[in-house]
Amino acid sequence: MAIHPAIKLRHLRLFLKVADLGNLSAAGRILGISQPAASKSLSELETLIGCSLFQRVGRRLSLTAEGEEVRRHARDAVASLDAAARAATAGGERQRLSVGLLPTVSTRFFPAIAGRFIALEPDVTLAIETGSHPVLLRKLKDRQLDVMIGRMPLAGELPGLDFEFLYEEPIIAVLRADHPARQLDVADVIRRYPLILPTRDTIIRTTVDDYLGAIGLIGVAAAVETSTLALGRGLLLASDGLWFISQGVVQNELDAGQLVSLPLGATYLSGAVGMTRLDAQNLGRRDGEPLARLMALTRASAEARREG
Repeated sequence: MAIHPAIKLRHLRLFLKVADLGNLSAAGRILGISQPAASKSLSELETLIGCSLFQRVGRRLSLTAEGEEVRRHARDAVASLDAAARAATAGGERQRLSVGLLPTVSTRFFPAIAGRFIALEPDVTLAIETGSHPVLLRKLKDRQLDVMIGRMPLAGELPGLDFEFLYEEPIIAVLRADHPARQLDVADVIRRYPLILPTRDTIIRTTVDDYLGAIGLIGVAAAVETSTLALGRGLLLASDGLWFISQGVVQNELDAGQLVSLPLGATYLSGAVGMTRLDAQNLGRRDGEPLARLMALTRASAEARREG
């Protein structure tokens, strides 16, 4: 019997990933597909083939006898299609996907997404550029970037852009774990010890300045201004400084116990993180499959973050 013409490559990739992992939700996350969409896609495949491919054994999905037979052929088919795609592009220009990352996503959130993407798209070069908001926004508008991921642009910058919300990211004040004043109120720490602030071209700087004014520290001078993890972390570990920064920048250090955050008592010290692109009118073209996959992986990772 010939393969049903409605069966797509996405059906087969999902089927093979579920067969490998025994878990539909985990397979969907790796492929950048939401759980409802993955469930629907698998159901479509079983309907098109005309049999059940999995049976539930405890908490795990195991292949039926028919599923085992389908997997054998599906693996060969997908491997052949991947080989054909590589052969078709051999000797030609390798496809590149240009991504601009702001500091809040570049150290913790995005690297895991990039790892999944390069496993799924081995023939695409992921060109990642980190930098300040003004620099990356200018490159996005000049079409040097396909997408920028990080804090939401300011209202005056949004015309001509599409922003897709991913999650809320707090701004925190951090110092080294053995800081002599970690039990003090944050205002007292700022008065006694060096203050490290985000650079003035960052989205979060105005919010931090507003907070400092609200606690009676209007115009307090910063000893250092930086939004760079390597420098900020080094300064905190080598001094008694206090650093205001997006939590995502230092999440690994917080988890490792190298840094700790002080309570700030302000609910407004957070902001939207998402994907920014040129809008449809300014873009002038449809998204290619690699970019669509990267954005799907990013959405799935953000959804898992919100749920976890």
